[in-house]
Amino acid sequence: MSNDNAPRLLWTPPAALQAESNIRAYMNWLAATRGLQVTTYDELWRWSVAELEAFWESLWQYFQIQSATPYSRVLSSHTMPGARWFEGATLNYAEHVFRNATAEHPAVLFQSERQPLTAISWAELERQTASVAAALRALGVGPGDRVVGYVPNIPQALVAFLAAASLGAVWSSCSPDFGSPSVIDRFKQIEPKVLVAVDGYQYGGKPFDRRAVVAEIQAALPTLQATIFVPYLDPQAAPTGLSGPIHTWDEALATPGALRYERVPFAHPLWVLYSSGTTGLPKPIVQSQGGILIQHLKELSLHLNLKPGDRFFWYTTTGWMMWNLLIGGLLVGATVLLYDGSPGYPDMGVLWRFAEASAMTFFGTSAGYLTALMKSDIEPGRQYDLSHIVGLGSTGSPLPPEGFEWAYAHIKADLWLASLSGGTDVCGCFVGGVPLLPVYSGEIQCRSLGVNAQAYDTDGNSVTGVMGELVITEPMPSMPIYFWNDPDGQRYRESYFAIYPGAWRHGDWVVINERGGVVIYGRSDSTINRQGVRMGSSEIYRVVESLPEVLDSLVVDLEGLGGASYMPLFVVLREGVQLDPALEQRIKTAIRTALSPRHVPDAIFAIPDVPRTLSGKKLEVPVKKILSGVPVERAANPDSLKNPELLPFFVALAGRLVRRESNDA
Repeated sequence: MSNDNAPRLLWTPPAALQAESNIRAYMNWLAATRGLQVTTYDELWRWSVAELEAFWESLWQYFQIQSATPYSRVLSSHTMPGARWFEGATLNYAEHVFRNATAEHPAVLFQSERQPLTAISWAELERQTASVAAALRALGVGPGDRVVGYVPNIPQALVAFLAAASLGAVWSSCSPDFGSPSVIDRFKQIEPKVLVAVDGYQYGGKPFDRRAVVAEIQAALPTLQATIFVPYLDPQAAPTGLSGPIHTWDEALATPGALRYERVPFAHPLWVLYSSGTTGLPKPIVQSQGGILIQHLKELSLHLNLKPGDRFFWYTTTGWMMWNLLIGGLLVGATVLLYDGSPGYPDMGVLWRFAEASAMTFFGTSAGYLTALMKSDIEPGRQYDLSHIVGLGSTGSPLPPEGFEWAYAHIKADLWLASLSGGTDVCGCFVGGVPLLPVYSGEIQCRSLGVNAQAYDTDGNSVTGVMGELVITEPMPSMPIYFWNDPDGQRYRESYFAIYPGAWRHGDWVVINERGGVVIYGRSDSTINRQGVRMGSSEIYRVVESLPEVLDSLVVDLEGLGGASYMPLFVVLREGVQLDPALEQRIKTAIRTALSPRHVPDAIFAIPDVPRTLSGKKLEVPVKKILSGVPVERAANPDSLKNPELLPFFVALAGRLVRRESNDA
């Protein structure tokens, strides 16, 4: 978004929506119980970060969080890392889900490429969770044990997670489109006791039998004591090729037992998510039962305005943190909508037909999906009945102004477009939407309550109206309690606090304007973010450079360039090898098989050498800046480079990309 083009006002929240919103009810509650008179969102946000303990304690009371024991204090200190929240409290995430059980509306609506729209009642969800929890208990699973899922976005994944959470066990999941090396790199670090795995899945009309991959995962996990096998692709599938004790999903569902809740300390681990840096194995990020509970209650109720009976959807997989946020809709009594399959099969209208059939009220997706829609012939607002939809969520990468404009022109004019940005690292949002504020093209509405988000310049000063590093200056309850296998916390500190000690640097370029609106310009580091799923560049290098033809490689993700993620891969080939279509296909197949289809490059270029610093580090961030249009003299210092003669190639490529985007516009 250039300075010459002021963002256009696209939507103003109707007075009735504001008056009936959850956040207005919370503000009225603050006035009645605290004597706190705040009339605008900006006033509320400023209070929430200035009086951090008072804010989070008010949420504890407002949402009536249930604890078997009282907490001694809200926050141990404001020091990061190391801040401890609600010490002394003991609670259970799953208990807060099922306190919303009702016969008035379903808990879950599910649809896949193979299965029509199906409803699951609260009573049935609770019955299945109780049985699977009893089955896990019989397998020796207790507080702190790890249960992992190699599962798509299906009800069985939700049930397995809730069952593990009820026991105080720790959940972790990967989508079955991840190859075995990628899954093993994640699961092996946390030493799981039980694996829940499907036989396969369908995507884009094609079946994928994954039993051989499951067998590879089993073989690589020496701590595994049992596998629960879910015949999903083929209901009659047998666990062919699998090893060790095998229990079927039907056997688990037949296990008798009432649902009991293990109340654990606030900081007890709930799940492990994975966020890759540029080196080493994926980071196993551990978030707490209490931290996620209070964070998601805040986001889903106050920011996304979800109410009991709302029908909440986000297009996601179990390998993206948005799955964890989606199922959190149960915490506020919403019906969560699960979809398993391609968003483009049999055509780009499939999710809108799902929205129509399910009476969806909130449609969540990625910016990449919305920009793909812009290039399709789908007109959602004209072709489908979207009368129930009130909100449209977008995340995963920056949504450009054109994406905002298209949504209002082609989906719905009276639509609240909530663009969000946060991270796997906190399983939540730093900045996002709120039903009290207008929507401007290309702009996220606000900084989230309780999140002291600032833009820092290179000297560590907070700046307004100019681009800076996204920094969080106060602790949040859902920040990681630790990384797995990081006993002294060194990797945790290096990941977020090395640049600005005492402040969390997230790795995004951001502008925060005078009215509190936010524009994210993409990653300031070299992490690859494709459709919201982050992958370290080192993971891609390991796969690409294992091919005998490839000597070296460089990859960057130009999210936001022209409104869509564009990931070029640059390879240095052995002497005499040509980058022909056959080799390109081998490279793409290797990435698709070992990592995921999302991380297949958009283009592959042969280069004579990889640009590096004098110390030998690959020039990922400077190349990304050059390809994003930053002048070369501002992107890289030639005196610090081993081979500065390579930079003109990337400057020329940047020019071609700009011309391509201009022609596509």
